[in-house]
Amino acid sequence: IKRIRLGSLEPMFMTSELIHRLSGLEKLCPHFHLSLQSGCDETLKRMNRRYTTNDYINIVKNIRNSFLHAAITTDIMVGFPGETDDEFNQTCNFVEQIGFSQAHIFQYSRRKGTRASDMEDQVPSSVKERRSKILIDICEKSKINFRDNLLGKVMEVLFENEKGGMWEGHTTNYVPVRVLSDTPLTGCIYSVKLLERREDYILGQII
Repeated sequence: IKRIRLGSLEPMFMTSELIHRLSGLEKLCPHFHLSLQSGCDETLKRMNRRYTTNDYINIVKNIRNSFLHAAITTDIMVGFPGETDDEFNQTCNFVEQIGFSQAHIFQYSRRKGTRASDMEDQVPSSVKERRSKILIDICEKSKINFRDNLLGKVMEVLFENEKGGMWEGHTTNYVPVRVLSDTPLTGCIYSVKLLERREDYILGQII
C-alpha cells in the first residue's frame, strides 16, 4: 500500500491526540474532509451539531500545523430552517477564513418525518438558490488560491487514467494533475512539478 486516504470525518472526533498520531503515519495523505454544514454557531445548534465554529477552526489549525500542504475539504448546507441573512453571512465569512481546497455546497431539502421538517421559518427555494450561488463563488476562489499556492512545487502524483489526451492523477492532498506522456502511467507514482493551473486541474511535468 502506497497511500492511505481518510474518508469523511466528523470534527468532534479529530482530537489533538488523534491528529498527532495521524501525523506519524508516513503513508497517510494530507487530505481531510471535515464536515462543516454551517459556519454559524446558531445554525449549528439547530442542526444538533456537537461542535462550534471555534472548535472547527482550532482543528483546522492543528491539522495545518501537523501536515505540509494539508487540504481541507467539506460539505456546507444552505437554507436550513431558520437560517437568516445574518447567519448566512456568518457562514460566508467563516468559509473565507478557513480557505477550503474544495467544498460541496448543497441546499436543505425538506423531508417528512424529520425534526427539521417541522421547524418554523422554512427558507424559500429562491433564497436557498441565491445563497448557494454566493457560497459556490466563495469556495471556488478559495480552491483557486489553494491550487495557486502549489504552483512551482514538486509533489508525488498517483496516475489513474488518460483524460483529454493527457494522463491524470492526484497529488497526496487530492489535487488533480495532468501530464503529457508517451507511455501509460496508470497505477504509477511520479514526482511532478506543478506548472500551471487550468480550469479543472493543474498542468504538470514529470521530473
